[in-house]
Amino acid sequence: MIFKKSMDCFQFTKEQQRGILGLFFIIIVIQFVSFLVDFKTTPKVDLVEQKWLAMHSEINVLENQLKQQTIKLYPFNPNFITDYKGYQLGMSVEEIDKLQAFRKENKYVNSVKEFQLITGVSDSLLAVIAPYFKFPDWVKNKSLAKSAAFSKTNPAYFSKKEKLIVKDINQATHEDLIKIYGIGDVISKRILKFKESLGGFVSMDQMKDVWGLSPEVIEQLNTNFKVGTLPSLKKIDINNASVKELTQFPYFKYSLAREIVIYRSSYGDIKNATDLTKIKGMSIENATIIALYLDF
Repeated sequence: MIFKKSMDCFQFTKEQQRGILGLFFIIIVIQFVSFLVDFKTTPKVDLVEQKWLAMHSEINVLENQLKQQTIKLYPFNPNFITDYKGYQLGMSVEEIDKLQAFRKENKYVNSVKEFQLITGVSDSLLAVIAPYFKFPDWVKNKSLAKSAAFSKTNPAYFSKKEKLIVKDINQATHEDLIKIYGIGDVISKRILKFKESLGGFVSMDQMKDVWGLSPEVIEQLNTNFKVGTLPSLKKIDINNASVKELTQFPYFKYSLAREIVIYRSSYGDIKNATDLTKIKGMSIENATIIALYLDF
């Protein structure tokens, strides 16, 4: 009797049965959707910030790689430190900017002390990099120029003052050249080697073509030397010489020698300095000087 009454509780009408089935279906759908879809909220990240973070991460990686690398230093002129070189040395951006601002005024750092004064680098960093500073020869010889023998406060200055004798640059020796303020052993040998490769100088303007000479040193050379007589030159047959033969002349690099041959093939013989200026890559400023070494 009791079991029968209990069973009566589970008897539903058709409408109730449909309702129960519908509810059961809805529950299954909700469970299925919740299983497939992630309803967790994700924080919105600004694209610009995201790119910056990625870039910052790459920078950190590069910095770590640079720190792990052993930087081998070689002697260098501190006046020509680039941004990258300064970073390698451990200088800050501000210190590098101070040095470059100083150089833009056409000024030069001439001592370790002056370098620190201009840049403001720390004593510890200076102690590491200063041993590799290599200043030009004229800086090393600066103390000689200020010696007592040449000091206007020394009476001997007036007694030893002699009349300037202008020498022929083509007769100048190594000893003659190193007497010029700003020319050391290396620069002197470079001038003599250049003269030998040319067969002799035909103009003092050629001093500008010697690598490493500052305008001040060139002015000193022009004061103390001149081209006395034109040297006996073995002239180059510009209209018949091959590319290889032309490249033996210091003023003709391979690219220019090739252009000379191309010009000859297209326009005929080169007759004078004016024709030289029409050749691609030819220095208009040096054309007149170069012409003296050529046989047209």
